[in-house]
Amino acid sequence: MGKLASKELQKMLDCIKTDARVIVPPMIGYDAGVHLLDGKYVAVATDPCTGVPEEWFGWLLINYSASDVALFGAKPEFCTINLLGPIGTKPEVFQKIMKQTCGAAGELGIAIVRGHTGMYDSLSGMLGVCTVYGTVEPERLITPGNAKAGDLILCTKPLGLETLTNLSLTYPALAQMLFGADQQKKLAAQVPMQSCVNEAIELAQVGGVYAMHDATEGGFVAALNELADASKMGFRVDWEKLPLSTELLALQSYFKLTDEQLLAMSSTGTILAAVKPDAKAKVEAILNKLGLTASFIGEFTESKEKILVRKGKETPFPQVADDPYTRILSGK
Repeated sequence: MGKLASKELQKMLDCIKTDARVIVPPMIGYDAGVHLLDGKYVAVATDPCTGVPEEWFGWLLINYSASDVALFGAKPEFCTINLLGPIGTKPEVFQKIMKQTCGAAGELGIAIVRGHTGMYDSLSGMLGVCTVYGTVEPERLITPGNAKAGDLILCTKPLGLETLTNLSLTYPALAQMLFGADQQKKLAAQVPMQSCVNEAIELAQVGGVYAMHDATEGGFVAALNELADASKMGFRVDWEKLPLSTELLALQSYFKLTDEQLLAMSSTGTILAAVKPDAKAKVEAILNKLGLTASFIGEFTESKEKILVRKGKETPFPQVADDPYTRILSGK
């Protein structure tokens, strides 16, 4: 994965001028921004899409950014699209992806407002960029910086699910060897789990859900650190409560991954959230209705310490996310 280190990214953000109309400016750990428009808050997120299974390119293009907007409590409403390819890309390729994109936007009720299509000799593969907009009432806005001491840490889906799914699609023979034929087929069909739009919108309506973050690049490690840093909190998480599937552990063994790499594995579609303890039952009911299981894996603390507890022993939680997604999806 190719994210800049936080200190290098901050140097880029430092040149952005403040503006009273911008409620949530570009900040590390925040996957959407918010600005004022006619008394309402508009949440905006933009994301690239590249190196994903071709048959899901357009669907993922829409859902990556739509998920980020929904995590701020806003319903995704409008978007713009960029589809870029190498010189010589056949028109049919663009048309196929755009058909997927239109279908995904339609599923979520998102209107496509504008776009751009082009071919460039500097590109070696398809690249899409989607920007999604949605409105939210000021009192309904949720940001990653709202976690409070004593809040429970929620995880909505198994860690590493995106990596397992995309491997099963891209290298079915390897996935069948590792997980078995039936499980490979099941995982390959779970691409829709890489969106968290529906559950984010539902969770945003619960009064005790204070902060949410998608465990994308850098997985659980990056997302939890970013939530804690944005909220100026520490945390304690329990290894035994983490939703780690047998398939994920098989993947760890095959690729000889460390536990730190296991936790940093890209898990797009998995929400980490800060939940007030008395909202736990309601959150469990909402996720159960959506066919998901709520895993409460720890809590945020006033102390700035970040602690991982395993078999009763406390160890420092990883600070740097060493995401093995690219290596795994190379099949090597």
